[in-house]
Amino acid sequence: MKTWRVAGINFEHSHMGDLLRMVHMHPHAEICGICHDDAELMESTLHNFQIPENLVFNDYKACMEQCQPDLVILCPATARHAEWLENIAVYNVPILMEKPFAASLAEADRMITAMEKSGQPWMINWPLRWVASHVTAKRLVDEGAIGTLQEVHYYNGNRGPMYHVADKVETDEAYVAREKTKSWFYKKAEGGGSLLDYLGYGTTLGTWFLNSATPLEVTTVVDEPLGLEVDEHSITVARYATGLSKFETRWGTFTNPWTHQPQPKCGFVLKGDEGTISSYDYEETICVQTESNPAGDDIEVDTLEAPFQDPIQYFIHCLETDTPVEGPLDPKLCRIGQQIVDTARASAEKKATVKLLP
Repeated sequence: MKTWRVAGINFEHSHMGDLLRMVHMHPHAEICGICHDDAELMESTLHNFQIPENLVFNDYKACMEQCQPDLVILCPATARHAEWLENIAVYNVPILMEKPFAASLAEADRMITAMEKSGQPWMINWPLRWVASHVTAKRLVDEGAIGTLQEVHYYNGNRGPMYHVADKVETDEAYVAREKTKSWFYKKAEGGGSLLDYLGYGTTLGTWFLNSATPLEVTTVVDEPLGLEVDEHSITVARYATGLSKFETRWGTFTNPWTHQPQPKCGFVLKGDEGTISSYDYEETICVQTESNPAGDDIEVDTLEAPFQDPIQYFIHCLETDTPVEGPLDPKLCRIGQQIVDTARASAEKKATVKLLP
């Protein structure tokens, strides 16, 4: 089988380390080059995967021209997603863009246009798509286990983006204090804030659960932390034809959900007209409440099998089999999630309910 040559370009988001680890572990993929203008951000990747110096670049054009990748992973700051996708799209290569989609709907549309011109497949990776509980919940919803889905309730976040680095390695308070003032996560102009970091997860997977239904209007409230220019907490209420759904983002959970679930728990609660499902991040069971058992059943989550265990497996599978990217990874569905995010931001700024932006 073909060995897929994968380049990792722009390390502003720490998820690059996680994605390159998946490339490193894939039996038919290899890291052919890495690139960022700040060598310090690539140090852990160099160490973890023993990447030779001749495959390390600080200029993306040199990386693309010398490495000739079959697939490019991009992890820029949110406000630079469109810029970086346009930079790489001209090389006519498949692209995996790490979440979120973009800082705005206009930028998302720029990305869609650039990839239409290139004619290459691409996907937006939302790590919650690979959480078995949510995959199981989607299967049960599609099978009609709780009837017609009426409401999606989402709460998610973490202690804060400076409390961990690649591979979810935890930092300390000294690191947080030092890096928080420098990080793009805390700069409004660069797409910082918990709303842009986490709302797209909820609205995109929520759209997946709801089979691409769109809300009529959106109302959002954000906190205004003293000394910060971005939010650390947002609550969005979306009114659909079927009722109200809620999407809440939080930097400052008591614990990180991948270590210990905080309270409130991070994940989704889905309400249908014949039952409910609670699907929490990383848990081994989901609770399904139905008319036949209103007390609820704890059901073991599905075992994810290759090539549906992680985004690298899946995207390479799609490329090898000429299969379209589906679900919350499909930019067409992701655009609906971005519509809701943009409307939420407009609502927060106006401090008023706003009809879904086109």
